[in-house]
Amino acid sequence: MIIRKAFQTKQLYAILLTACLTITFIEPALTQTGKSVSGIVQDSTGLSVIAASVKLTSPSDTLQISTDVDGRFSFKNVKADSFNLTITSLGFRPVAQAFSFRKGENQLNLSPLVMDTEARLLDVVTVTGGTLITIKEDTVEYNAKDYRVRQNAMTEELIKKLDGVEVDKDGNVQAQGESVARVRINGKDYFGGDVKTATKNLPADIIEKIQVIDDYGDQANLTGNRTGDPEKILNITIAEENNHGTFGQFGAGLGNKPENMDDKHRYQVGGMFNSFTNSSQLSILGNLNNNNNEAFNFDTRGSGARRGPRRQGGPSFGNNTDGLTDSYSFGINYRKDFNDKLSTYGNYSYNHSDNTTLSTNEIEEIYPGQDALFTRDNSNTHNITNRHRFDWNLEYKPNDRSFFKLSPTFSLNNGHSNLDRQSLQTILASSDTIAVLQNINDDRNFDASYGISGLYNYKLNDKGRNIFMSFSLNSSKTEQDQDRISTSLSANAQNPDSVNFYLRQLVDIDNKGWNGGASVSYIEPLSERANLELAYDYNFADYDNNRMVDSVDRSGVVAPYTDLNNQFKYTFSTHRVGLTYRFRSEKINYSVGAAVMPTSLNGENVLGGMQVTSNRTGFYFIPVARFEYKASRTKSFTADYSGNASEPSFSQIQPVLDISNPQFLVRGNPDLNAQFNHSLRMRYRNFDFTSGNTFFAMLMANVIQDQIVSNRSTSYSEELGAIVQETNYINANGYYDVRGFYSYSKPFNNRSYVVSLRGGGNYTNNVSFTNSMENIAKNWVLQQSLDVQINPKDWLELRPGISYIFNTTSNTIQDSRNTNITTWAATWNSIITFAPGWVWGLDIAKTSNNGFGSSVEANPLIMNGYVEKQFFKAKNGMLRFSAFDVFNQQVNVNRSVTENRISDSRTNRLARYFMLSFTYRFQNFAGKSGGSFDDGERGRWEGGGRPGGRPGGF
Repeated sequence: MIIRKAFQTKQLYAILLTACLTITFIEPALTQTGKSVSGIVQDSTGLSVIAASVKLTSPSDTLQISTDVDGRFSFKNVKADSFNLTITSLGFRPVAQAFSFRKGENQLNLSPLVMDTEARLLDVVTVTGGTLITIKEDTVEYNAKDYRVRQNAMTEELIKKLDGVEVDKDGNVQAQGESVARVRINGKDYFGGDVKTATKNLPADIIEKIQVIDDYGDQANLTGNRTGDPEKILNITIAEENNHGTFGQFGAGLGNKPENMDDKHRYQVGGMFNSFTNSSQLSILGNLNNNNNEAFNFDTRGSGARRGPRRQGGPSFGNNTDGLTDSYSFGINYRKDFNDKLSTYGNYSYNHSDNTTLSTNEIEEIYPGQDALFTRDNSNTHNITNRHRFDWNLEYKPNDRSFFKLSPTFSLNNGHSNLDRQSLQTILASSDTIAVLQNINDDRNFDASYGISGLYNYKLNDKGRNIFMSFSLNSSKTEQDQDRISTSLSANAQNPDSVNFYLRQLVDIDNKGWNGGASVSYIEPLSERANLELAYDYNFADYDNNRMVDSVDRSGVVAPYTDLNNQFKYTFSTHRVGLTYRFRSEKINYSVGAAVMPTSLNGENVLGGMQVTSNRTGFYFIPVARFEYKASRTKSFTADYSGNASEPSFSQIQPVLDISNPQFLVRGNPDLNAQFNHSLRMRYRNFDFTSGNTFFAMLMANVIQDQIVSNRSTSYSEELGAIVQETNYINANGYYDVRGFYSYSKPFNNRSYVVSLRGGGNYTNNVSFTNSMENIAKNWVLQQSLDVQINPKDWLELRPGISYIFNTTSNTIQDSRNTNITTWAATWNSIITFAPGWVWGLDIAKTSNNGFGSSVEANPLIMNGYVEKQFFKAKNGMLRFSAFDVFNQQVNVNRSVTENRISDSRTNRLARYFMLSFTYRFQNFAGKSGGSFDDGERGRWEGGGRPGGRPGGF
């Protein structure tokens, strides 16, 4: 009993001791404040700042945390009633503020903390082991320093590494599934916006960042209010340290005579000189070659969302212009900032091109109630063109409220073309030959156009009240002399060379035109986040077109052919008045509005001695809507809806028969209505800053009411001895198309390895009429590709890839003629620095096409390679031996699907040749020695230039 009591007493003492110790240690925790502080960090535009360092200090606290993907942060167990917050982030000015808890409160939710951009630093998100990308409204920004490219690489090679961006076999750039239409350097058009001129000639190591922008035009850039469809813009920002000095390259190369070509040695000579300062830019470019490389693209303005024929073809490398081309080019681009108020920039470009193209086409046309018509033609085309382009801009900003811009333009083109085409018409089911047709054209043309546009923007106050005005005026003139011969040969086997039909036309065309317009927009702020815009636009187009024709018989006698004369004048004008409400907040931006547009068309036409007068008016209601949700600085969703009315062209409403081409007759319809297009565009972008994963997705849809469609009918012409087609126009409903695209990239090991998946699909429900019977052509195009970048070592870069395209078309009027084609392509790109100053590059592409016409289908294996020796300390002198199309299989294969027609084409391209070339590149920037390249700077590699392309970027 005594022992038990003693043990129980010890237990009681132990329990009491444990309780005392527990109270001793727990009581302070229970008496703590348990205070918490939370908030969000934003930039001056309201976007979250990711991975910002937030530090809380007080006499009793030292706490630190980083903001999450939404810019948010939170501290627990803050002891002091008053504390200081210090926020830092790359590209922003530090923020330091003092805060206090109110008496009796334990939670403090701070108002958004705003960080101002540091003028001399980048507005980017710092990522360790991932891609450096910033998503900001309509801009995706890539930090060039975060991408590995070899020393001496050109910009095109850097762009190929950007997530969600593709460079195709011809050097065209696509971003997030849409074509890039223009390029800018430091925010200004470069060589008129010519994309390839910049990507193929600017060195990658001078670039600070690359932006892909959905550009809505000058008005949106000045006011922030977006309307209409955007244009994809590539803006290249030169690093500040490379913005004061000279750089460039020059080179020359000589090759052999390719087999079965034009019996000419391949050659190239070119150079580019750039002089950049903080206030001026000068670029001069010259190029002479006969290896299918034209320095300029004179059609730089365009839209990546065009509808039209769906084309399919396999990949290839280098020399991707159809036919054989001799080209001579010269251009100059200049920019000068006189001060903070006045700036001017512009360019002049010239190109001479001599191209010869051989092509084979297989065309299948479907008509109800009869067998499909099959046409196979072979053509030889020779084109000589001379093009001049001049664009200039003057910008003046007298104060913080006013902005002027004036932009004159001028272009001049002349050319000479010859075409010799022979066509064989057969009935597809029976293979019975109907006719053998020949067309010989000899055309000369001269085109000149000039114009001027301008704008003025004035901020009435600091709250957003604004007025914007713009105008444009353009004139054009076209002169053509055409000598055209159409011949039909007998299909009779006993007399295959007899001529059934002969028509020779001497055509003189003289067209003149004026077009222009003016607009005014007034924005009234309703609150800090909302405004109302009232806009008015006026546009007109005035045309005076004349075509006079003489006929020449087989004996050479010339006589007027009045049945083919065509003279018409018309004026088309529109007035548009719109009202739009816009709201902008931290997360959500949206706009809704509508416009009304009355139209007027007046014209007269004389065709074949018959005079017709046309007067038309229209009135259209056009809704507009836009929605944008910014989940975070790296996640955004955007949706746009727009509607637009399109009047028929004047040729589509001419109620007379045009027989200028005896095989394809055209008759207009004066009762046509305008067609109305409903467009919906949705886009989602997401970048995971912790892993570097990127995801882009896009979906577009169009529905057309009262679409202007063709009604084609066929008949046998006794005079021509062949099937002829007559086209007229009607309105129809039922057209719609849907296009989607996605891109997913995942980096590994600090971008030593990057796996990219890209895919998409297009569906078109096209309406047409044949022999007055409706035909629905349903066309699917599905694409998928896998691409892997392998950069494990500085001396090794590998890029294997595989892609698949499926194209199928079905027609309701003749379902048995549904067609499927598939293309598989495997590619391999590699560059290996196998010894100091020695580089080996290899490109291989194997394409398998299935389903094309028998005379068109090709499955080429294309291999290009080079061995390069680099000289001098900076390795900026390069002697290269190149081999192009080693297996001599270069060819271009395409399929286009339009209404009731499926066309497969095959064209020649420059095939196997070898070339020895030398290129020298120089750089001389302030603070750097002349001609030096920093070895290893920005993670860039030592190595050669672009594989399979022009030496030295030419």
